[in-house]
Amino acid sequence: MAEQDEALLARVRAMEQAIVEIGTTLDETNTCRELAAFLVRRLGGSVVVDLAAEHGVPPRRAATARVSSEPYPSESYPSGQALTVALTAALAVAEDETPFGTVTATRADGVPFTAEESATVHHAARLAARHIGHARRLAATEDTALHLQRALVAEPGRPHPNLEIAGGYLPAGVRTLVGGDWFETVRLHFGRTLLVVGDVMGHGLDAAVDMNAYRTVLREVAGTDLPPHRVLRHLDSVVAEDDARRPATCLLVQVDPGRGTATFANAGHLPPAVFGAEGSAALVDLPVGPPLGTGVGGYESTTRPLTAAETLLLFTDGLVERRGEDIDASLARLAALRLPPDPGPHQVVDEVLRRLGAHRAEDDVAVLAARVRARPTA
Repeated sequence: MAEQDEALLARVRAMEQAIVEIGTTLDETNTCRELAAFLVRRLGGSVVVDLAAEHGVPPRRAATARVSSEPYPSESYPSGQALTVALTAALAVAEDETPFGTVTATRADGVPFTAEESATVHHAARLAARHIGHARRLAATEDTALHLQRALVAEPGRPHPNLEIAGGYLPAGVRTLVGGDWFETVRLHFGRTLLVVGDVMGHGLDAAVDMNAYRTVLREVAGTDLPPHRVLRHLDSVVAEDDARRPATCLLVQVDPGRGTATFANAGHLPPAVFGAEGSAALVDLPVGPPLGTGVGGYESTTRPLTAAETLLLFTDGLVERRGEDIDASLARLAALRLPPDPGPHQVVDEVLRRLGAHRAEDDVAVLAARVRARPTA
């Protein structure tokens, strides 16, 4: 009886240790490595973990581990030397479940596995399978949400043919699903186009819902062909009537290629940048009104020339802001960029995102670049 109690206690301790060591991240390959390492420490010998692939594709070798003197297992094992256990995502293994793959523990010396060791392998495999299942479900959810976010921000309205544009959106890290950053273009009369970049405060689904509401209202208001500062004023008053809406910053630029001008209005947003033909950048000095949704108003319009040799860049704060850094220093880093000569919208977007490390930003990033198409000369 004492021996049975000791064996049961040893099995419980092995299970507790497996819980601590396996599944410390949401990366399935890392989970497989933790599984292999745990089993080698408990059983000795060598362990390989293979994950099943699509039908007709060979399994992927996800992890291997062994005692330094132990050879890795070959394709076939002598009787009594190997133990193969299917990895499944179920809390309890069922015969009709499709396994994620297999874990194979082997010993070169031919010593058979005990019942306790077999139980340890099965328990560790099921534990790893649950973590792999969680990781894959999360990855699928994130992929769906990211496609939704990109659909919301990456399909702006069509600008006039006289304007070339490029946009980009990056979520804040791998765990952020959706957010409130967005950009838009609205075609106006007389060959003009309204460029928009906005940022709803906060993250998550609520911010994305409010972002879509702002975008819808802005399209309706912009269609009345008001000047940019009056568009902001009207949008601010409409949103302020809904206490459930989160405040948002917003930058509007009405581009008139026929006159070679750009008219700006700013609601609490960071200033845009203009890249010249030589590739240097300069920030546009603008008066800044309060964020949208406060009901305070007080927006102004500013007009400056915009030639076909210049590319305008609008962006949300995630592009430049870094934790612990003053915003002036962040903007100065953008203004100090020197791109190759004659950078067009697509090159500006790609280069700025890369050089400022936007793929590692702590906040969502939305950028919109535009350049007036040069008129053909006779």
